[in-house]
Amino acid sequence: MSWQEKLRLTVLLSLPAMVAQISSVAMQIIDASMLGHLGTKESATVGLVSTTIWLFGGLCSAFAAGFSVQVAHYVGADDLKGARNIIRQGIAAGLAFSVFMMLLGLAIAPMLPHWLGADESICAGASEYFSIVAVALPILEINMLAAGSLRCSGNIKVPSFLNALMCGLDVAFNYLFIFVFNMGTAGAAYGTLVAYAITMALMMYFLAVRDQRLRFSLDTELLDKWDLARYVPHRDTLLKALKIGSPISLERGVMCGAQIAITGIIAPLGSVAIAANTFGINIESVCYMPGYGISEAATTLVGQSLGARRKDLMRSFAWISMGLGMTIMAIMGVFMWVFASEMMSIVTTDAAVVQLGTEVLRIEAWAEPMFAASIVAYGAFVGSGKTLVPSIMNLASIWVVRLTLAILLAPTMGLHGVWIAMCVELCWRGAAFIFRLSRRGWSNISMAEAKDLPSQEENEEYIKTIYETD
Repeated sequence: MSWQEKLRLTVLLSLPAMVAQISSVAMQIIDASMLGHLGTKESATVGLVSTTIWLFGGLCSAFAAGFSVQVAHYVGADDLKGARNIIRQGIAAGLAFSVFMMLLGLAIAPMLPHWLGADESICAGASEYFSIVAVALPILEINMLAAGSLRCSGNIKVPSFLNALMCGLDVAFNYLFIFVFNMGTAGAAYGTLVAYAITMALMMYFLAVRDQRLRFSLDTELLDKWDLARYVPHRDTLLKALKIGSPISLERGVMCGAQIAITGIIAPLGSVAIAANTFGINIESVCYMPGYGISEAATTLVGQSLGARRKDLMRSFAWISMGLGMTIMAIMGVFMWVFASEMMSIVTTDAAVVQLGTEVLRIEAWAEPMFAASIVAYGAFVGSGKTLVPSIMNLASIWVVRLTLAILLAPTMGLHGVWIAMCVELCWRGAAFIFRLSRRGWSNISMAEAKDLPSQEENEEYIKTIYETD
């Protein structure tokens, strides 16, 4: 492939994913905007537990990635039967994991706001909101697994369209529950839960029934019945999923733990600071979501190149994706700096929150290009199946640089100090990931491990084993 062909393929895969990511962020902003028009208290209620929700969602996402990355490897090796086998096992394993996370979330919900040092006036509402979101985790897990499998097979359009549809559903159901049924913050959670459920059902339909390469009916020898045996996770598949997903889970867990610690630093600053921080993060995510869309394309392209034993393509796609991501997010950073005040005014009418949010957004705008470097490079490393070192890099960066600076600056500079710490840390992290990507070892090691992919014959032998056991 020529350089132009690689760039064109990267852009074609990235565009639908970027639309999906922006739609996801738009959903969060719509939630925040609807609650913001109810009052600052309602905004602070959701903002208080938002980082913990990201923690639980991030762990579910990492678990799904352990299977969807394997799907990319099998597709790259032209072993579609093996890819479908991985998806079946992922469904069962994902349900078990997400139900455990749901029960854990329900258990800690009553105590969580108090642990975060929140004002008593918002604790009850925050607990209720978090409990409803926890119930939605199994739905979210299956949706992530189905969407990730479709993306890693090269089908970016369907999951992107359905995620955009989810945004529209969220608007409709949020309006219904928040304003028509007058349910306040709980209504926002119920609206999101229903939107997730409808999207998950459609995602599984397109994956298991309609997709030209992954639909289960292609395994004609398995059409006699939908028995549970073929969904039992195989030991080797689980080990590979854990090898890929565990560092991501640990990294996201500890990173969200740092975010929760930072929320604890912000909470004593008052409801205005909590609301401005929450709205600011939601608005900033509009700028970095294109980076995550490109990161998904990088995961797919690098993963399929690995399956095809093409380490030259792995490195080439990684650099092309990073350059594209940094360019787009630099433009988005300029946009955010110029229109920060107008964007804040969309989500809240509180003048103090708008002013503070505008100031911190303009601090963060300077970090967007380097943030893109870390996001896209990480997606490339996930596609290669080598996630341990990048995860450690993320952990060290946020805990050592961001949290330390936030602790030092917040007492004298307030929320401005927390966002200055974030800006410095993201620039540092981007530089570290550029250096890591320049070291060719990540692709060489990944190619050596790619040789462990089972052959078609081994896959068929495993299917026979399942039926003998059954």
